[in-house]
Amino acid sequence: MTGTSKNQAANVPRGTRIRGKWNQQSYQIMRKLGSGALGTVYLADSAMGRVALKLGTDSMSITSEVNVLKQLSVVQGTVLGPFFYEVDDWEINGKRYPFYVMEYIDGEPLFTFIERRGKEWIGILMLQLLRDLSALHKEGWVFGDLKPDNLLVEGSPPTMRWLDVGGTTSMGRSVKEFTEFFDRGYWGLGNRVAEPSYDLFSVAMIVMNAAYPKRFDRPKKDSETYLLNKIEQSHLLREYKPIIRKALLGKYIHAQDMRQELFSLLQGDNSKVRRRPEAPSNSRVASRQKPPKRVKQKGSKWIETVLIVAFLLFFYTLYLVGHVF
Repeated sequence: MTGTSKNQAANVPRGTRIRGKWNQQSYQIMRKLGSGALGTVYLADSAMGRVALKLGTDSMSITSEVNVLKQLSVVQGTVLGPFFYEVDDWEINGKRYPFYVMEYIDGEPLFTFIERRGKEWIGILMLQLLRDLSALHKEGWVFGDLKPDNLLVEGSPPTMRWLDVGGTTSMGRSVKEFTEFFDRGYWGLGNRVAEPSYDLFSVAMIVMNAAYPKRFDRPKKDSETYLLNKIEQSHLLREYKPIIRKALLGKYIHAQDMRQELFSLLQGDNSKVRRRPEAPSNSRVASRQKPPKRVKQKGSKWIETVLIVAFLLFFYTLYLVGHVF
């Protein structure tokens, strides 16, 4: 369930040709990719090849998302979202529907990938996600509606890619779109102010969702104890317990802090996770913190990259051996 509800554009049948009013570019609808509170995304064929086309009913919402996509495209050194191509209007039967066109990411759903390749990939992919979130937060944005449906894995080596950026919100504002299971407000563990800790709670719930694919409902009271018990009841989650617990309780102010502790955990050095001081859990305190300044990383970044590649090669070798025998 999504926290924002607006009328979506009517379903567009396969084969429909959408021509932009202003740019006169033509797109033939192939199939529906997904829908949210602010519109519906379709796979379409065009002169550029296959693209993703998001059709909405609210011009202001579409314009806002386009601005976010443009902003993400200038973040140096990191590919955060789909590449943006153009924005236009489609007129049909006397009505006007705003739409924008972006890169079609031909990837594999996050949990489908993990189910096929193994639970060992959860930690590696979360490292990638936290790295990208850190870059996003430094630009003054929060993803907001962070959930498995908005994440794909593509390429070799596997790379995490983001899909719908409709929930991306400027720091300090109210999150404009969310999905209850991944929303700390739904669990009563914080507000919906856009700050890094909001996204980090969602990251923890994505890992929880990997252990509980059917998800679960919140209790009538004491969500904190309920979620912590869920961690203890899962062998998978117990491996990440110190990281998940701190993210759920708002102990991380910056994504990079959570990433560094997760990296130490994957290396088997739990002492670094325990010794690191925790940030205040009060979300209002966290929201007053200024975004961290960019810090140039030298040798440590190179060593980290080598270790991650080693992890990938190790699991890929296990994957090949499993298929041979």
